[in-house]
Amino acid sequence: MHRLRHITGIVLTLLVVLAAIALGRVMWEIYELSAWTRDGRVRVYVVNAAPEISGTVVSVPVVDNQFVHRGDPLFTLDPLRFRLDINSAQAELAQEKAELALKEADARRRHGLGGLVSAEEEEDFNARVNVEKARVDAAQAKLDTALLNLQRSTVYASVDGYVTNLNLRVGNYAHAGQSGMAIIDAHSYWINGYFEETKLHGVHVGDTALIKLMGYKQLASAHVVSIGRGINDENGVSDHLGLPDVNPIFTWVRLAQRIPVRLEFDKVPEGVTLVAGMTGTITIGNSPHGMHGRLTTWLQNHL
Repeated sequence: MHRLRHITGIVLTLLVVLAAIALGRVMWEIYELSAWTRDGRVRVYVVNAAPEISGTVVSVPVVDNQFVHRGDPLFTLDPLRFRLDINSAQAELAQEKAELALKEADARRRHGLGGLVSAEEEEDFNARVNVEKARVDAAQAKLDTALLNLQRSTVYASVDGYVTNLNLRVGNYAHAGQSGMAIIDAHSYWINGYFEETKLHGVHVGDTALIKLMGYKQLASAHVVSIGRGINDENGVSDHLGLPDVNPIFTWVRLAQRIPVRLEFDKVPEGVTLVAGMTGTITIGNSPHGMHGRLTTWLQNHL
């Protein structure tokens, strides 16, 4: 009996040692060989809604963080000035058309006089008609511009998305070309993973990935779209003479550079709200159902 207990103790000790070796090997593969990073950042495209004309804001029919569809009105500028410009352009166009009719009549009369009018005089009146036609075209363009300005006095959403950081208020003066409102494109979310260069060998375009966003237990799936091909090198900065400014300090312990990798979401679990700036852990090429995948996710989120 004593000998059996002794053998059982030895076997259990060996099993524990073997399990520790296996676990250590798996952890080594996960932390040193597997392509993963905790430095994942959710990104999104932001559309700046800027008016093409300047004016006083008279209406803001949206609120902060509201979801808007493409074509929904965002804010409106005071249309009175633009209507006055239309009236002025219409009057100018009518005047130029009347002038054109008069000069065309003068040209026809001189053409009907036959040899009583010199060729030079006929050419002069024909040239006056052509000049007046150009003025009519200019007046028409001015009217079209005034009509367009009235149409553009209301700024519409160009994408489906969320109004963010809304500070625009009725009474503000909006300047042409300056952003009045920011819209987050709801269909443009992606995530950037910053992988250490020592793990970049395991990242390839088209690879699948698992994403564990901080604050959520569910895993999102994604795939690698592209790998960054350049990061800044401080030693490559030139001084005022154009010479490279090389850091004289070099340590034996070198930190691995982090390379940006872009991933597009394939599936986001229900209940997960994507917000630009969120962080998460990215694991390349692991299945969530496999032992290695489950152990990877657990270790990355608990150690």
